[in-house]
Amino acid sequence: MAKLKLDLHDIYNRGGKIDSELNRIMQEAIEKKIALVEIIPGKGSGQLKKKVLRFLNRKDIRPLYHRIEKDSKNFGRIFVHFRH
Repeated sequence: MAKLKLDLHDIYNRGGKIDSELNRIMQEAIEKKIALVEIIPGKGSGQLKKKVLRFLNRKDIRPLYHRIEKDSKNFGRIFVHFRH
């Protein structure tokens, strides 16, 4: 199964860049019909993970994917599943 991975560690303090990278990875998954995107906000204080989850729950983003899975073994990882 093909999978895309987005690690946000390097851009954690640049809000606009985070949104553009999240938009880019979602569009790439749709265009290439990728079934799974792994987003790594990291563990930290949890603020970046909350930002990612808020992005994924936006009205314009929510219809693009099938479901979100928060990794139970690794707090700093989110899986976004697509149904193409």
